[in-house]
Amino acid sequence: MKNPRIAIVGATGAVGVEILSCLETRNFPLSSLKLLASKRSAGKQVSFRGEMITVEELTKDSFGDVDIALFSAGGDISIEYAPAAADAGCVVIDNSSAFRQDADVPLVVPEINPEAAFNHPRNIIANPNCTTIITLMALYPLHKQFGLKMVLASSYQAVSGSGQQGIIELENQVRSIVNGHPVACTTYPRQIAFNLIPQIDKFSDCGYTKEELKMCVEGRKIMGLPTLSVSCTCVRVPVYRSHAISCIAQFEHPIDVERARAAFAGMPGIELMDDPENGIWPTPLDSTNGDDCYVGRIRKDQAIDNALNLWVVGDQVRKGAALNAVQIAELLVQGQQG
Repeated sequence: MKNPRIAIVGATGAVGVEILSCLETRNFPLSSLKLLASKRSAGKQVSFRGEMITVEELTKDSFGDVDIALFSAGGDISIEYAPAAADAGCVVIDNSSAFRQDADVPLVVPEINPEAAFNHPRNIIANPNCTTIITLMALYPLHKQFGLKMVLASSYQAVSGSGQQGIIELENQVRSIVNGHPVACTTYPRQIAFNLIPQIDKFSDCGYTKEELKMCVEGRKIMGLPTLSVSCTCVRVPVYRSHAISCIAQFEHPIDVERARAAFAGMPGIELMDDPENGIWPTPLDSTNGDDCYVGRIRKDQAIDNALNLWVVGDQVRKGAALNAVQIAELLVQGQQG
C-alpha cells in the first residue's frame, strides 16, 4: 500500500480538518486525496500542500478509487457508509463508536497495540474514544512493567468535545454573564460557563453515561485485559480544548513514584511534567494543538495498595482523534512496505 489513495469522510468538520493538518505536517505518503462531506459542504475548496481540493458529496459509490478512508462524521454516517467503503476494498479507519466493540474490528492505539491494525477482516479499524486514548497513553507504560489491575478515573473534558457548538455556547454564556444578560442553554443541559457538568452523553440503565462506559470497556480491549476493573466519572468543563484525567491506578506488582517516572522514559507520545515542588505539572493548555500527552502529579495512593495517583492531559481533537487515525494509516503503509 505504498503511497495509498486517501479519503477523508467528514472533511469539513473539526476532526476532518485536523486529519488534513496531520497528513500535511507529517508528510503522509499519499498518491491522491479525496475530501468527502455532506451535500451542503460539497463544492467547498480546501487547501492541501499548496493546492486547492474540491469537497465532494459522500455517496456509497465514493470509494472505488480509495485505499484508506478516514471516517469522522459521526456514528450514523459510519454505519451507513463504512461497510460500502469496506466492500469496495478500502480500509476504513473509523473515529466513531459504531464498531469499537465488534469482535472482528480492531480497536487501535498505535503506541499500545499496533499489531492489531493488521487483523481487520471486515476492512474496518476503530479509533478509540478520545478520553480512553489520552488515559491509556499514561497508563500503558506503567502496565508494561507493573501489571495494571484497576483504574478509578475522573475526566475533565473540554467543550470542543461537543463540536463547534460547545465552543460557541461557552463563549456566548461568558459574554452574557459579563454583560449582565440571561444565560441561554442549548448545547448543554445546564450552564457551562464558570461551571462543571457531570454528564457527558446519555445515561445508561446502570447509572453511568455512555461516555463513562466507553472508558470502562475500551481499555480492556486495547490492552487485552478482559478482567480489568474500571470506574469513571466524566465531567464537562469550561475549557476550549484538551481533556484532562485524574486517575488512581492499581497494579499487580509493587510500584513507587521514581520507578513510575522512569517507566515513561523514551515512550513515544507521552511526556513527563512532574516536578510539583517547582510548580511543574501539565494543564490542558500545555497539550493544546500538540501531538503528545503529558503526565504529572504522580504520587502513591494513600488508601489502596500498589496504587498511584496521576494526572494526564492531551489534545482530544488531535491525539484523541485525528492524529491517532493518521498514525493507524501510517502503520498500514509501513507494514505493507515492510
